[in-house]
Amino acid sequence: MNVFLIVVGMFTLMIILMYNSLISKKNQVDNIFAGVDAVLKKRYDLIPNLVASVERYMEHEKSTLEKITEYRAQAMKSGISDDAKIALDAKLSAALGSISVAMEAYPDLKANENVMHLMRSLNEVEEQISAARRAYNQSVTDLNNAIEMFPTNFIAGWMSLQKRSVFEITVAERQNVDVHNLFNRTTKE
Repeated sequence: MNVFLIVVGMFTLMIILMYNSLISKKNQVDNIFAGVDAVLKKRYDLIPNLVASVERYMEHEKSTLEKITEYRAQAMKSGISDDAKIALDAKLSAALGSISVAMEAYPDLKANENVMHLMRSLNEVEEQISAARRAYNQSVTDLNNAIEMFPTNFIAGWMSLQKRSVFEITVAERQNVDVHNLFNRTTKE
């Protein structure tokens, strides 16, 4: 009888430890995503100032500026899912990157102190976003591993925990920017 109670006690303790571990990992992912969200909000707050500062110089990039404004508006909507935020972040990163490269074709813009300050601020925020993404991706990987691995996968299923998405680089972001093409486009239009 004592052996049976010890076995039941050990089994119960294992279940409790696995449950608590999963809850801890889930909460860590949520907490780190909130940090990513805060840094993304900083970026969203900088965007209107940047767009307003560069739009009079960058007539040829008007469609890109409009996309940036549109992505920002979508990301600022309440009730947007984490996966949608991740997708919008990728689109916004790509659009902001093309603006940064396109600015090279505008000497007056590069000399504008306000624009340069905004670009430095945006670069700092982008570095913070990159660090936050790495922390988030590691946390999500830990949670996803726990959800898929034996024996925690049984408890994760019982808790209805789902795998989370990580921040990924889009195919377009993996390719080198064709600066020559970009400069030719801005001078031809």
